[in-house]
Amino acid sequence: MTVVEAAHKVEQPTAVELPKLAEGAVGTAEGGMPTLQLLIDGEWRPASSGETFEVRSPIDDNVIALAQAADEDDVDAAIAAARSARARFREMSAAERIEICERAAETITENFDAFVETIVVDLGKTSSQAESEVTATRQRLELVREEVRKIFGEYLPGDWIPDTKGKSGIVLREPVGTVAAIGPFNYPLFLTASKVIPALVAGNTVVAKAPSDDPIVLTLFARALEEAGLPPGALNLVTGPGSEIGDRFATHGDVSMVSFTGSSKVGRRLAELAGPKPLHLELGGNAAAIVLADADLELAVQKSVDGAFKNAGQRCDAVSRVLVEEAVYGDYLEQAVDAARGYALGDPRADGVDVGPLVNERAATSVKELVTDAVEKGARVLAGGESEGCYHELTVLADVSRDADIVWEETFGPVLAVVSVPDLEAALELANSSRYGLDSCVFTSNLDRAWGAARALECGMVTVNDAPAHGVGHFPFGGRKPDSGIGREGLGYSIDECTALKTVVLPS
Repeated sequence: MTVVEAAHKVEQPTAVELPKLAEGAVGTAEGGMPTLQLLIDGEWRPASSGETFEVRSPIDDNVIALAQAADEDDVDAAIAAARSARARFREMSAAERIEICERAAETITENFDAFVETIVVDLGKTSSQAESEVTATRQRLELVREEVRKIFGEYLPGDWIPDTKGKSGIVLREPVGTVAAIGPFNYPLFLTASKVIPALVAGNTVVAKAPSDDPIVLTLFARALEEAGLPPGALNLVTGPGSEIGDRFATHGDVSMVSFTGSSKVGRRLAELAGPKPLHLELGGNAAAIVLADADLELAVQKSVDGAFKNAGQRCDAVSRVLVEEAVYGDYLEQAVDAARGYALGDPRADGVDVGPLVNERAATSVKELVTDAVEKGARVLAGGESEGCYHELTVLADVSRDADIVWEETFGPVLAVVSVPDLEAALELANSSRYGLDSCVFTSNLDRAWGAARALECGMVTVNDAPAHGVGHFPFGGRKPDSGIGREGLGYSIDECTALKTVVLPS
């Protein structure tokens, strides 16, 4: 079986070419293999154990780098450095912290191509998708001045209540202390950066863990902040086993808050370990796209198909299931299959490729298992359906049963699962039956039905006549149900997550 056509392959083995910016942060192992270092208290150094792990490209499974396997001692040292740096970093004016972010944005611009190429090789995104991620990260740094406008307090006169007469209250927003930031593999730069940036601007120090599948670009991001003047200890970066590092973040007394984006299973574990510690969790999604009979069908097909296939479906806001009214079900399927065949799967370095591999072979196997289960329960494969290595074909499933796992699980792969529903009420019932509540969308030309559906859907964001997309975070997003997390990401909203309220009572 050959899932990827010869025309969509590049014979040259994958390799990462790092810019001058990486000097000091990346060493060289025997044979010339780039070796990422840990950043602890302003020093780039190896893990205390000397252990490393391989970083492979999903494009061809080639080893492109080594990364340090941090152990508990390394993590504790990083946390200690962040704790020690709190007071002096907080003394830095907010204006200086903003300027650091702006200079870091300039450094990313100067090294834009290197950031893009690193994501392409390390994760398997296409150049256009990687460019979008790097651009969003740069914009997030540039928009810091807008975010800090959300850091404000409140004055409360006391003479409205008898027991506070003669007093005044000032409610302040202060940094929580040290934020542990854990981002996922699917946006290895932007999603971790969107935790680090607001935490730093609010005056917190940070300990960040890079995703093990694709840690290289976050090293470049940390170097950009260093070059911009971020003081030692304000940002510390570790790589290594996710479960061990995440558990230590959750339980360590000097970590004030954990901000995590990733699977619902891991999020629940962090919540159990952290106890009353502040958490921000952006977890799984199972977005439903509801297509009503009065929708612009061409638009609905285009947006829902792209919503399922973009970034190989490896997005928490991806369209996981399409619920189509019976009156247009056949027409939708016909157009969706035509649209799916217009996407080219292959090596993202090849010309004309729209969708690259999944992050690893395990991920492709998981998606294939969901497709197989759906077919065994009555679904028809209208396009795709097969996998090979890290690649999974762009797949359209029709007549998907409510009993199929793919209706209820986060697919995280390029599969469009289409379900026929008799009407809007049935679509809403099915959509809301999910244990997830991150995103949904509805396609209709009737404003009343759109508004009614938006009000009824139990999720954090509803998009009308377009697929969900979180983008740089101008519109806040986050989970509504436990398996989709707690808290909100977004410009300004992320600042709120990593600040704490303090009330100061003064005599009037």
